Amino acid sequence: MYNLSQLGWTEFFQNQFQVFREQNFIPGRIAVENKQRYILYTSMGKFPGEITGKLLYSSEASELPKTGDWVIAVLFEDEEKAIIHSVLKRRSKLSRKAADRKTEEQVIAANVDFVFIVQSMDNNFNIRRLERYVVSAFESNIQPVIILNKIDLTSESLLRKKEAVERFSDIPVLLTDALTGTGIEGIKNILCGGKTGVFAGSSGVGKSTIINYLMGKEILQTSEVSSSVNKGKHTTTRRELLIIPNGGIVIDTPGMREFQLWNVDDGINKVFDEIEIISRECKFSNCTHTKEAGCAVLKALVKGIIDEAKLQSYYKLQKEIRYLEEKQDEKGFLKRKEREKKIGKAIKQLYKTDKYKGL
Repeated sequence: MYNLSQLGWTEFFQNQFQVFREQNFIPGRIAVENKQRYILYTSMGKFPGEITGKLLYSSEASELPKTGDWVIAVLFEDEEKAIIHSVLKRRSKLSRKAADRKTEEQVIAANVDFVFIVQSMDNNFNIRRLERYVVSAFESNIQPVIILNKIDLTSESLLRKKEAVERFSDIPVLLTDALTGTGIEGIKNILCGGKTGVFAGSSGVGKSTIINYLMGKEILQTSEVSSSVNKGKHTTTRRELLIIPNGGIVIDTPGMREFQLWNVDDGINKVFDEIEIISRECKFSNCTHTKEAGCAVLKALVKGIIDEAKLQSYYKLQKEIRYLEEKQDEKGFLKRKEREKKIGKAIKQLYKTDKYKGL
């Protein structure tokens, strides 16, 4: 059995649960999602779960239960399973565009307080990639924490930390060596009082090893570092929520080769705030900051006020978001056309019935 507050239950979710209280429902938190199969943590214990057909067919893919979600379920203790009827409104979510050609949102984890962005001190360290994660975290009001792991691999860990701190001055940057436990105490101090953190980053950066150290035992499978490319092998295959002894909750995620953005205008504004502030002085309100006369951003670039690499990253992310918006508009248009087509067919069938013959 679990204490709900130990699982991250707060007044935000309690207020939503009031309408279900008089019925045969209990709240549970999604610990593992595997397509339409789930594992729930509840006050009655741990149960496998399934969703109702109504929830499945009335929801978009991103609205179905994800790891970290709080759901409303009915327990069948004799059968040792739970049936999920509803998903409570999320307090936050870390999302990206699905890693394929589909224009769909992929929710990585729900109801998290912190996203631990893990990069390792080999060829994995990349400021531009960090920007993508930070943008997505800020979009959902999740506090990002940068973890630079495997500091034993380089003598330049302090230099890289300095680089990260200079780029993200208001974000904690921790140096860790998960094999020896160096720096892990800093993560424990952040994850207290029922807070939830999701670990995100590329394959082989040591996310699972860090979590194993936090748990005090090997819960998640890890692999040795490859001597040929100096990288760990990818072992995590699913998102999983774990409760840390003495407080705190963590969600492990599979390594992500790419992290495409999803609807992050506010996040971009926060990460590139100096560019956004300077752009208010541009002559034209729709200035693209590429070639227009009277562009305050280009003037700032020439004067060295704005870093060129940062501006190029800003251009790239803005272009990616505009393209995504166009694809979403196109998808919405096609869905409307398909719906209108179905309605038209239904009306034709209706008028073919005996009731309307001869009219």
